[in-house]
Amino acid sequence: MPSDAAPPPEPEERALAYAPRAAGARPARAAVLCGLAGWLPPRIVTNDELSTYLDTSDEWIATRTGIRQRRFADPGQATSDLAVEAGRRALESAGTERVDAVVVATTTPDRSCPATAPLVAHRLGLTGVAAFDVSAVCTGFVYGLATAAGLITAGVAERVLLIGADTYTSIIDPLDRANAIIFGDGAGAVVLRAGDADEPGAIGHFDLGSDGAEEEMIMVAAGGSRQRSRRDEQPSHADRHFSMQGRAVFRHAITRMSTSVRASLAAAEWKVDDVDHLVPHQANQRILRAVADDLGLPRERCVSNVESVGNTGAASIPLALADAAAGNVIEPGDRVLLTAFGGGLTWGSCVLVWPDLTPRTPTASAAAAPVTAQEGGPLAP
Repeated sequence: MPSDAAPPPEPEERALAYAPRAAGARPARAAVLCGLAGWLPPRIVTNDELSTYLDTSDEWIATRTGIRQRRFADPGQATSDLAVEAGRRALESAGTERVDAVVVATTTPDRSCPATAPLVAHRLGLTGVAAFDVSAVCTGFVYGLATAAGLITAGVAERVLLIGADTYTSIIDPLDRANAIIFGDGAGAVVLRAGDADEPGAIGHFDLGSDGAEEEMIMVAAGGSRQRSRRDEQPSHADRHFSMQGRAVFRHAITRMSTSVRASLAAAEWKVDDVDHLVPHQANQRILRAVADDLGLPRERCVSNVESVGNTGAASIPLALADAAAGNVIEPGDRVLLTAFGGGLTWGSCVLVWPDLTPRTPTASAAAAPVTAQEGGPLAP
């Protein structure tokens, strides 16, 4: 395995941008953000609680990760349960009950077969619509955005519900100090509608990439056809659980996200100084700060809620967006840049100008409660 990330392609070679349009031409069809919400399971697990059965402390965890607490799903609570709660609130935020497709980005589906999205759609009263999962680990939400936007720009769908949901506690060994301190459970969701590329909320200028040669860097080795095809071999305890090569991931995450960000900025013809808010995958605070520093972006422009929710995988970006919108950190007209890095390896970025999202129901309004509240609840603007 190489010690450093391979040199990435130049930004102008990587970005997937909308084609230029002639003066006076109708703006290109685009996917526009029109609803946003999140949901966290009620159980709060602090660093002090982890310290009762792991050789660690609140100071050690906070210093190295920036995390103070995270949420754990209750016994019997699956990814679909979290996804349904976030999806319902996103539909309320958008002021709609119907969409044409449901996409669930997750690494922890309810079952290896079938996909989780059809069940989520059914429970939301959306039986009959297109529904499928996206698997790109912590980059899943950005890949999901590109997929949902593609459905809309191709004319396949007018509205799409995209949910990022993960229950990492179902795949992490609770006694694995390296990983048990980092991850939490949660779900975040957005609704996208067909609109014009020129209007606020239009999702655009994606950069997506992968490197399968480094698949072992972030992995659950057992459970798939590779392991199951070896019928005479039983997987080890370690192979049944999530593993991550922390130092290598740290290096790759910074390099890949920074390069991907630059590609999206080049395609959008934005400069780093034009970015009001960078919303990265909430891996840990050190990585977030390192990416901001590498880009030359003031750290205060980097949105983070990792301290109170930990790393929630595919849910992390929509949860961070919902939290920031609820606290008026992100406001209409702000230029927002999303970026993520995850297993595969995968990475991706995109840009948008923040729209005016207005809560439509008391449930959505109640989402303004901080994520440290004692009861689980939505995070919506």
